[in-house]
Amino acid sequence: MKVLVLGSGAREHALVKAVAADPEVDAVIAAPGNPGIDATALCVPVDILDGEAVAALARDHDVDLVVVGPEAPLVAGVADVCRSAGFPVLGPSAAAAMLEGSKSFAKEVMAAAEVPTALAHVCTNLAEVESALDALGAPHVVKDDGLAAGKGVLVTESRDEALRHAERCLSKDAGRVVVEEFLDGPEVSVFCISDGTHVVALEPAQDFKRVGDGDTGPNTGGMGAYSPLDWAPADLSDQVVARIAQPTIDEMHRRGTPFVGVLYVGLALTGRGPKVIEFNARFGDPDGHASFARLESPFAQLLFAAATGDLEGFGRLRWSDDHAVVVVIASEGYPAAPRTGAPISGLDAAAEIPGVVVLHAGTRLDEDGVLVSAGGRVLDVLAVGSDLAKARSAAYDAVSLIELEGSHHRTDIALRAERGELVV
Repeated sequence: MKVLVLGSGAREHALVKAVAADPEVDAVIAAPGNPGIDATALCVPVDILDGEAVAALARDHDVDLVVVGPEAPLVAGVADVCRSAGFPVLGPSAAAAMLEGSKSFAKEVMAAAEVPTALAHVCTNLAEVESALDALGAPHVVKDDGLAAGKGVLVTESRDEALRHAERCLSKDAGRVVVEEFLDGPEVSVFCISDGTHVVALEPAQDFKRVGDGDTGPNTGGMGAYSPLDWAPADLSDQVVARIAQPTIDEMHRRGTPFVGVLYVGLALTGRGPKVIEFNARFGDPDGHASFARLESPFAQLLFAAATGDLEGFGRLRWSDDHAVVVVIASEGYPAAPRTGAPISGLDAAAEIPGVVVLHAGTRLDEDGVLVSAGGRVLDVLAVGSDLAKARSAAYDAVSLIELEGSHHRTDIALRAERGELVV
């Protein structure tokens, strides 16, 4: 099997490594890829928002499966073009990807499917926002309706801050915001894979969105993650399929827009049971690779089964008993104003630690061939160990060996779970 993976971040680096480890896979092509991916796959500089260019690349390499990593090409309809060209695609159509592309659309689908989620008001002007904030009370949750690379959500006690965020979102063309009730309880990520009819769920992970230790500072694209969650209900993935994912997939099918791909279910485990915070239409970074790092079932074959409508025949997923921890190394100034172009060193030494893989999130080679930072989140250090303490220790040992001037990372990824301080 030949597999084409679209994207250039740590999510795609993790996907490439997982796909390449499948014994059925002969070759992996990545577009455009990054310097880390280049060690495993053939990287080709293609505009992944151009569906015709992606389909041409798939034809040139006679691939058997196209895996769309990021959300932007999904919403742009790249999966549709590739499917029309005859390729199996792991990634929803543009119409189905609106589950991520529009939070108001996702709320509409959840209501129709009777999926438990937060109360919400869709607002198109500040007067409506003010009314919604007063109706729902603090903490205030204000979300940009469209794609915002994981940074369109504000949770704050300050009504003025909530209004300023809403005003920025509304200033966009056709800007809309969703004002929601705050859901208490720990947040959990469950990634569900669907062939349009059937659904299987990966084991849950927990993501750390805030930039600073103790969940302080602004939201980011994600600063770390871990899996499994020993403190969560043992049947949480089954609950998510039964109460959330399957009803959503059924509703999308009923609407004539079947969802084929990865449905990320972001949950709050509230005192009234799991409730959906948001949907995404692809794997997350870093919570996605914390989740599938422990998967023992052949990954590419699983994705191919979903892309070809044969998920029911794939069988139950097999999991390692290991634990996975991911720590993100971010550029100086991230998330507000990240500094890029700084040299990176120590990756070889970090990768020599047993169980550690260093994933490239935002890197490039400069004109002298030196690896430098090229984004806000630069590296995801993934470690797998026989228990959570060993996985954490390996991850942070590896982080300590990596040099990137001015960089920062959280020191408390999975710390409370290791101490046994989390309960539901």
